[in-house]
Amino acid sequence: MAKFMTSKQAVELIKDGMSIATVGFTMIGVAEDILRQIEKSFLEKGTPRNLTLIHAAGQSDTKNGIEHFAHEGLLKRVIGSHWGFAPKIARLIYENKVEAYALPQGRIANLYKAVAGGAPGLLSPIGLDTYVDPLLGGAKINERTKKCEDIIERVQIEGKTYLLYKAIPIDIAIIRGTCADERGNISCREEAVKLEALSAALAARRFGGKVIAQVKWLSKKETLHPKDIVVPGIFVDAVVLAQNQEETHRQTFSTFYDPSLSGDLRAPEVSFQPLPFNLRKIIGRRAIMEITPGAVINLGTGIPGDTIGPIAAEEGILSELVLTVESGTIGGVPGGGVDFGISKNSDAIINHMDQFDFYTGSGVDITFMGAAEVDREGNVNVSKFGSRIAGCGGFIDITQMAKKVVFCLSFTVGKSVIHVNDGKLEIVNDGKPVKFVPQVSHITFSGKRARNMGQKVLYITERAVFELRSEGLTLVEIAPGVNLERDILDKMQFKPKIIFPLRKMDPRIFLNRPIDMKDILSFYKKEKIKA
Repeated sequence: MAKFMTSKQAVELIKDGMSIATVGFTMIGVAEDILRQIEKSFLEKGTPRNLTLIHAAGQSDTKNGIEHFAHEGLLKRVIGSHWGFAPKIARLIYENKVEAYALPQGRIANLYKAVAGGAPGLLSPIGLDTYVDPLLGGAKINERTKKCEDIIERVQIEGKTYLLYKAIPIDIAIIRGTCADERGNISCREEAVKLEALSAALAARRFGGKVIAQVKWLSKKETLHPKDIVVPGIFVDAVVLAQNQEETHRQTFSTFYDPSLSGDLRAPEVSFQPLPFNLRKIIGRRAIMEITPGAVINLGTGIPGDTIGPIAAEEGILSELVLTVESGTIGGVPGGGVDFGISKNSDAIINHMDQFDFYTGSGVDITFMGAAEVDREGNVNVSKFGSRIAGCGGFIDITQMAKKVVFCLSFTVGKSVIHVNDGKLEIVNDGKPVKFVPQVSHITFSGKRARNMGQKVLYITERAVFELRSEGLTLVEIAPGVNLERDILDKMQFKPKIIFPLRKMDPRIFLNRPIDMKDILSFYKKEKIKA
């Protein structure tokens, strides 16, 4: 039965050299009170130290969350998926001060579930032909880790190749809920998403580990509805009541509590404000033209997560679409930036690992993803470029099985200055031309694998649209007003295949007003009926 204690007492359960699994998504569901105390204990007493940190989703806002582990000596090894909002951990990885494995987010979340049931690991095709594949590095993201043991193995079953993600022993699982009763039963009623709290707790139990839960409220025993209990008290060893809840138990980075994020209220749609008219909105507008009515859609972080939902709301077509986010939300309008992972007015909120079962099983109709580098073979890198180590998040899990993949990216690095007039685009001043390269430095998406699987793949920028074809990356559209040689080919480090005559991107994209998306979707609907 769970014991109630302070965060300081809970951290005393963590011994040097232990493996710690934390549950969260950006700053959603993060046990901030406990993570702060881990850092405080290390800085004041030098313990706990030499920890292995395991986390499925990225869990930080550039300052808090897992960034509290970002000290040489405190952290020995990290096994995670994404450090885009964790620059201090990313720096430790880049400088080879910690061992680091960057696994697909969904594989970690589902690994908890697999090993909790006694399996030796998780068997999956996800990750083949990417940097996760042992033939391409085995997810070892820095030089220091190349000397460490392999935690992924290629295996053959009935003539097919799979990856075995090996079981990772967990000593402590740190989870979060909204409320605990006197028996330690944990409810997540006011949390924005459910995540993988139960699976992580059961995985720790499988290895004889302990479970520490942070909550906002305490309630009398037998007062919580049994179906509201996400983690039963029999699996919880310690319950910590968060102190200074405004800082350490926020629903999201931006919000202490909004009932429309947890499904307890439906906000009026008039509260959704139009996005500013800029380069990112132009990309989002062109991308959303790839949607067909009724499509089940996944949104990745960056331009997709920041633009697709708000544009759909602005255009009045949300009812035609089903937007999903890897955290477990289905329907509604997803949040962006550091609040990526939430959705306002969701139709359903399911477990993190169950959402990935859907993504890697049947796959979504369309996924919209960002990209940092693209090469002539259609390979994409989002995980490691230059001195930046971001990891893959759920990118690999989702893109490998989606029926259609749409990458959304600015054409160059840095801030391009653009001018739009009467449906035409003018490039006034450009960023550095380094996104389209002969060969990406890290393969997070395999163009070859996509071609073999027959996936439809597009690469959408503000000035040009490329398609993955049998001959490789192919330029198929150009923005009106843009010069092919000066604004596109001269800003690429290789010459792509080009389809002539080049189609013009829809001029409505470049007008500072709604673009009649209902008419576009109506056209697609009529074409589908004809077919």
